[in-house]
Amino acid sequence: MAVNWTDFLLALAAALGVALLVVVLTHVGARVLAGRWGHGPALARACRRPYRIFVLAVAVAVTAGSRQPDAVSEGAWDDVQLLLQVVLIGSGAWLLAAVLLFAEDLMLGRWSTDVADNRTARRMRTQVLIVRRLTVALVVVVAVGAALWSFPSVRAIGAGLLASGVLLAAVAAVAAQATLANFFAGLQISFSDAIRLDDVVIVEGEWGLIEEITLSYVVVRLWDDRRMVLPSTYFNSTPFQNWTRHSSELLGAVEIDADWRVDVEAMRAELDRILGGTDLWDRRTQVLQVTDAVGGVVRVRVLVSAVDAGTLFDLRCLVRERLVGWLRTEDEAGLPRQRVELVGSPPTGAGRGDQEGEPPGLFSGDAVAEARAEPFRRGEQQAE
Repeated sequence: MAVNWTDFLLALAAALGVALLVVVLTHVGARVLAGRWGHGPALARACRRPYRIFVLAVAVAVTAGSRQPDAVSEGAWDDVQLLLQVVLIGSGAWLLAAVLLFAEDLMLGRWSTDVADNRTARRMRTQVLIVRRLTVALVVVVAVGAALWSFPSVRAIGAGLLASGVLLAAVAAVAAQATLANFFAGLQISFSDAIRLDDVVIVEGEWGLIEEITLSYVVVRLWDDRRMVLPSTYFNSTPFQNWTRHSSELLGAVEIDADWRVDVEAMRAELDRILGGTDLWDRRTQVLQVTDAVGGVVRVRVLVSAVDAGTLFDLRCLVRERLVGWLRTEDEAGLPRQRVELVGSPPTGAGRGDQEGEPPGLFSGDAVAEARAEPFRRGEQQAE
């Protein structure tokens, strides 16, 4: 409906007044909700700006759709309405994304990773973070598509594209095969529980923690703070070790080579004293055994357990240091030694070779050996 500028501005002012009233009433409702729901203030802060822009956009769009200033041409006013529609779509997508992200953050807050057994929390955190990325991407794609669909020229092109959508999808799938493979691999990793954030893994011979999982790649923070970036398909096609798949508790071995005279029982008692005086040991496993005895030494293996990989590493170092110190100070007989036996030269004339001034032959030393060698000597004499 065409109206003069005065009527249009009055209608716009009334619409803005109603929008302001709605914002104020919503603010009051949020204050009341905050007293009954602890997360109310956080929701209000997350949605304050997009909500206000959305309400104002609705008010202006409704006014522009019902009234047109008579001084503005039809084509120019259509462009204004189109711009307002795009703003309305963008602000609505922003508000929707803010609400969804708040809900996902609320879910993340329910699962704390600061507890001893945080396997379930890490799994939920991994899945929620992947869903968070999907949420943002989906809202953006839908909003952009809806905004473009508002343009008549794009809508006409879109009808033709939908008619050949199957062919375009096939071409896109072939062209982006690797990208799509990583995308679906990322989804599979997130929801199959193969790896989670903060899992301890061994990949490419390196020890590290899962630091980030996306839809296309996984970041592993190695023990020396390097980052190894692997495509998501790596974890679906290559064997790897996950030390915290079901629990973070682990067993570790400490091996020490000692002399045959080592006092194993005294070493076992020393291990009891070491583990009893440290909080690194979780009191599940404590074993000291001699696993080998070759090469002039005996191999003592100690098995200990800890709550996680980092604690286990520190515990193994502690046990190794203390046992080495105990051997050095309390059981010196158990220190590894290299024994050398010095054998004197044989007496003169001990064998036939010495009598003739020649080195002993293959068969020499006693009567049986001499008889065995006789046919060989006759053969040599005949040859001469």
